[in-house]
Amino acid sequence: MEPVASRVAELSGREVTAEFPLGTSHAWELYRVEVEGGTSLFVKALARESAEFGSAGPFRAEALGLDWLGRSFGSPVPEVVGWDSHTLVTSWIEQTEPGPEAAEQLGHQLAAMHTAGADAFGASWNGYIGPLPLDNTQSASWPRFYAEQRLEPYLRRAADRGALTPADCRIVEKVMDAVEVLAGTPEPPARIHGDLWNGNVLWHEGGATIVDPAAHGGHREADLAMLSLFGLPHLDRVRDAYNHAAPLASGWRTRIALHQLHPLLVHVCLFGAAYRTTAMEAARTALHGPQ
Repeated sequence: MEPVASRVAELSGREVTAEFPLGTSHAWELYRVEVEGGTSLFVKALARESAEFGSAGPFRAEALGLDWLGRSFGSPVPEVVGWDSHTLVTSWIEQTEPGPEAAEQLGHQLAAMHTAGADAFGASWNGYIGPLPLDNTQSASWPRFYAEQRLEPYLRRAADRGALTPADCRIVEKVMDAVEVLAGTPEPPARIHGDLWNGNVLWHEGGATIVDPAAHGGHREADLAMLSLFGLPHLDRVRDAYNHAAPLASGWRTRIALHQLHPLLVHVCLFGAAYRTTAMEAARTALHGPQ
């Protein structure tokens, strides 16, 4: 496989003058590179050819998702400079400490992005969440989409690797059976990030940028629920600003655990039984409310 600098030069059309490794994430290596003129870019690169991903892998899904999210007015996503099956190049975000005004701005931007809408629940491209495939087959029903394409695949994967017990699986299956009732008032498909945890929010002088999406038409409460899953600075400011711009449906707080169950099952699949307790607490809370 070509060196990273050669790949970036080909995709960006600019000569790379410096390369700075930033570590690894899942199956890819991360870099900041400088190109002619002094501009910095962010790079994800597979270290070697991967038959696991092929030409329709996670970089394609991320690039298409960023482009789609970016079509909504003021969407806080980075620019896609170029991509291929083993490299993704985006604009570089110089990070700063978060502040309350940036948090309010992010709330308004998320509301605008969500209300830009989607044709259906799902997407027209094959999805990924991290390195795991994400079934984006489009659907008109969010409850069935969520149960069959967001919960069941990761429940089965986690059970197959022994990270969840048969009793655990039965609890999640009860959530899947009851999701029509638990989902609340039906809403149209929203244009969501799909993996919006704290680490995917980069704060900078101009506000905030959201990165690494698993973008698709989904339920807008999902992004807000995930922001609270691992904590976000000034989260109340984000939610208050969002709620002012696009008021959430009654009972949204009672559905936070329901929306958190999908990413928690993904974490069980990726990291094992360390997330089992949190995932099962979310499943029980989704069914019965806080205990």
